[in-house]
Amino acid sequence: MTEDDVLRNAFAMPINSPAFPPGPYRFVDREYLIISYRTDPDALRALIPAPLEFVEPVVRFEFINMPDSTGFGHYCESGQVIPVTLNGVAGGYVLGMYLNDHPPIAGGRELWGFPKKLGDPELRIHKDTLSGTLDYSDFRVATGTMGYKHRAMDLAAARKALETPAFLLKIIPHVDGTPRICELVQYSLTDITVKGAWTGPGALDLNPHALAPVAALPVLEIISATHILADLTLPLGTVAYDYLNPSNSRK
Repeated sequence: MTEDDVLRNAFAMPINSPAFPPGPYRFVDREYLIISYRTDPDALRALIPAPLEFVEPVVRFEFINMPDSTGFGHYCESGQVIPVTLNGVAGGYVLGMYLNDHPPIAGGRELWGFPKKLGDPELRIHKDTLSGTLDYSDFRVATGTMGYKHRAMDLAAARKALETPAFLLKIIPHVDGTPRICELVQYSLTDITVKGAWTGPGALDLNPHALAPVAALPVLEIISATHILADLTLPLGTVAYDYLNPSNSRK
């Protein structure tokens, strides 16, 4: 393999069999259980990286089932998203995500900077209940429940919610352990077709865990529970803020 061959094929590792393929990444029948809740504002301030700012002390806990995704296959993920703003742009800061499939963990971390770790999330229907669970190292750290399809939600409102930009804190170290990449990445889902959306009564229980600290943002009040089924595309992102070169960051 020549040096030119290396550069021509330098997409992901291992170079002869990358952990994930190039995009675009299309998701069919992507299913969400999203429980929004009010939390401790001081706890939020300790976890949100400047220059991101939050307006209200609100968190979205998400359980997502992806049965058909380009290159990634069938997997589930779960995590917390915090509504924030960056220079007047409203979006969601993805605090942490737990998945049960290696390719989207590797691809998500390397391409976008998704804060993905290996876990065991599940989203399923149990009798009259939509149930989301997250286990980490055989410990139950989150349980979300919602009444199944109690009330139809406006599809345009559901689509608008999915179109909201997201922000990721991407950190890639140099070989000496210092940060080689440290930036906020922004992306938005595209080509969204909402197939169904519902609201209903919801509940969320979070348990402390040293390595999956979802309970660091405690549940003080449930605001809403939403169930969405959609087809969509996950495009690549853009750099919204570069901590290593802030003068060149987008304003």
